[in-house]
Amino acid sequence: MAGVLNAPNAISLIRLALVPVFIWLVFVKGEYGWAGVLLGVIGATDWIDGFLARRLDQVTELGKFLDPLADRIAVVVAVIAGFFVGVLPVWFVVALIARELVITVGAIYGWFNGVTKLDVRFLGKAATLALYVSLSGFYIGVGFTVEWIVWIAYLFGVPGLVMYYWVAALYLGDMKAAIANQR
Repeated sequence: MAGVLNAPNAISLIRLALVPVFIWLVFVKGEYGWAGVLLGVIGATDWIDGFLARRLDQVTELGKFLDPLADRIAVVVAVIAGFFVGVLPVWFVVALIARELVITVGAIYGWFNGVTKLDVRFLGKAATLALYVSLSGFYIGVGFTVEWIVWIAYLFGVPGLVMYYWVAALYLGDMKAAIANQR
């Protein structure tokens, strides 16, 4: 285990710092295409920080917290912003927000019952990747007026949602088991 000040944690912090830039691009500049490119960069660096942490033996508790936090914040902000500016289909926004609310309630319930962490599942990482591609695609396709990119966003978004809900059910099962083990 490495110290807290390491490259993977720095990348996670940079990812978090890019979220306000994304917001600025969407709401101040109206540059949806470039916001989508930035969101793609934030999503791509999700893989990089985790890879480096494992490869360089720099896994830290802070990193285990920052990495998923950066994902959740970036995705939630992209979804809410996309709803307000009309970049995302409403049904997609509702499906994503509903899932996040269920997971949030489950996490709070688990926390009050002594569960402070669950192991990350590969399916969760795959779902997050698919949703980053989809969300970025919607922004890029709409922002640069490239319809085929919007179709790619749908091609990643629908399976991404299915995986997102599937892994949510798995995580809630993990939470239930962890609570039972604590009793």
